[in-house]
Amino acid sequence: MKKILIISILFFVLQIAFTNCSFAGNKFYRQNIADTVIPENIKIEDKAIDEVIKSSTPPKQEKVKYVSQVTKYGFKDLFKNYSYNPSIPYTAQVNPHAETYMQDYLQAHGKYLEHMKATALPYFNLIDGILTQYGLPKELKYLAVIESDLKSNALSIAGARGPWQLMPYTAEGYGLKVNQNVDDRTDYTKSTNAAAKYLLSLYKNFNDWLLVIAAYNGGPGRVYTAINKSGSRNFWKLQYYLPEESRNHVKKFIATHFIMETSTNNNFDYTSLNGVGGVLKPDMSEEESANSDSMKVSGRYIASIIAKNIDMDINDFNRYNPGFDNTMASGDTVNMRLPNAKMPLFITNKYGILNECVQHLLGEANFDTKTIYKKKASK
Repeated sequence: MKKILIISILFFVLQIAFTNCSFAGNKFYRQNIADTVIPENIKIEDKAIDEVIKSSTPPKQEKVKYVSQVTKYGFKDLFKNYSYNPSIPYTAQVNPHAETYMQDYLQAHGKYLEHMKATALPYFNLIDGILTQYGLPKELKYLAVIESDLKSNALSIAGARGPWQLMPYTAEGYGLKVNQNVDDRTDYTKSTNAAAKYLLSLYKNFNDWLLVIAAYNGGPGRVYTAINKSGSRNFWKLQYYLPEESRNHVKKFIATHFIMETSTNNNFDYTSLNGVGGVLKPDMSEEESANSDSMKVSGRYIASIIAKNIDMDINDFNRYNPGFDNTMASGDTVNMRLPNAKMPLFITNKYGILNECVQHLLGEANFDTKTIYKKKASK
């Protein structure tokens, strides 16, 4: 009798455990499917990526072409059309979440990076050529900029070295020699080939370049932990589950990409950002200024969420309030300026807006970015 009872109890416990495991597995599977661009081709994609990574000679062009079509979707959480189009204004295609991280970097590093454009062109051309051989987006060359300033002998406290700041075990895993006599990590061509393979390997796991950049900095394990805790593979939803250094690494990449891709093309004048004492001046016409009002706000308001709630284009909000998010993040009070017609909407809903902003910062809220880009009538 006791034996039957024990067997029954064990069966019951195992059944519950199996059910829970199945549920958890299905949940994770659904999450993967929901966040992957082309789920039905996952096995084909992985096989193609593996062939490119493991190839000891230049990868076959048909494989590279296929991989390049796969990897271009990796910027789906940064750009509306998955990749940057130089013919369209940057802010018209970038995710509004990313805009808030550009202003500080623009002022602090803009001139230096502008200078780097001219001096680093041979290195960029070399890196572009190698990234293309592996079917990788050329934008990834800016990862080397934020890793090392393109310095071949850059050495971190942790032991990462070279333009791509590869750790010894990672470098050796992708065919580089690292010993007392030779360190291939300092060789631009060899290290870029190794970095390209490593980036492809990370992309195979995450299918999102923002997550890849976070993993490149902090390791894949930390990104998987953030995915599990947040229940999402969207960087903007899981970022606060990442170490601060890793999420800031992603933001540095975004800001560097913005500076390197847009300022020269648009004859951008960095000095135009600064008013008296370095205070940012609104970019408004006399009529807009005359028909606007201001009020002091404090707390953790976010520009894009305010814009959504008062039905205002985010680009217009940023013109009226340059550097808004950075000032808010520093804990200072902001003298926010809005059109006369929009100010009552904000005053009426300011506490609800603040609550939504806080929820977003905690990773608990999301909104459709389309609502903050308004179609303007042609002039």
